[in-house]
Amino acid sequence: MAHVPKTGEMAAQALAPVLTPASDALRRDDDRELVRLAKSDDKEAFELLVRKHQSRVFAVAGGILRNKEDVEDVAQQVFVKAYFSLKRFDQRAAFSTWLYKITVNECWDVLRKRKVRPLLYESDLNEEQAHEYSGFSEKAAAPDVSDRLDARERVENLLVDLDERDRLMLILKEVQGFSVEEIADIMEINGNTVKVRLFRARRRIMEKVKRRDAAK
Repeated sequence: MAHVPKTGEMAAQALAPVLTPASDALRRDDDRELVRLAKSDDKEAFELLVRKHQSRVFAVAGGILRNKEDVEDVAQQVFVKAYFSLKRFDQRAAFSTWLYKITVNECWDVLRKRKVRPLLYESDLNEEQAHEYSGFSEKAAAPDVSDRLDARERVENLLVDLDERDRLMLILKEVQGFSVEEIADIMEINGNTVKVRLFRARRRIMEKVKRRDAAK
């Protein structure tokens, strides 16, 4: 005999939230499906992508630009550009990496318009050259730097003298938790170069900390 729902069961079913394809994809943390839906003009899917990634877009932009209004303008422009470029997005890549790459490029555009000249990168380094700079000490330096980067105010104090790109790399690595490979992809540079720049930036920070501690 078929089960006939009781009144209470029917009420509970009526009150249960109905998952849309987009909200179900968000629940499963499935960016690929959200992007697929957004490409099919599912506006909810794109809104959920924005909601999911906007805090990190703000953090990435804040790692380069100091002005709050600039960061807000860039974040808005990033999602506008992402919306109109989404149909051309190659889903073999991670949506987050593509989005943060747009963020970095938008920030550089702001700096270029203000004639802020970032330092040039050294030539791409081979594995042996990268190891010379970073292999023996990167692991040793990282914990101390990480301890000092967990509060935003202290981060800004420590990073204030760094080049914009170096500051961004440290924030991406130590605060946002990106891997070296992800940073290289976002900034479109060689992974070994990222390692070297991180090592040099960490060394500058540690020297600054030592000088500050010695002055106490």
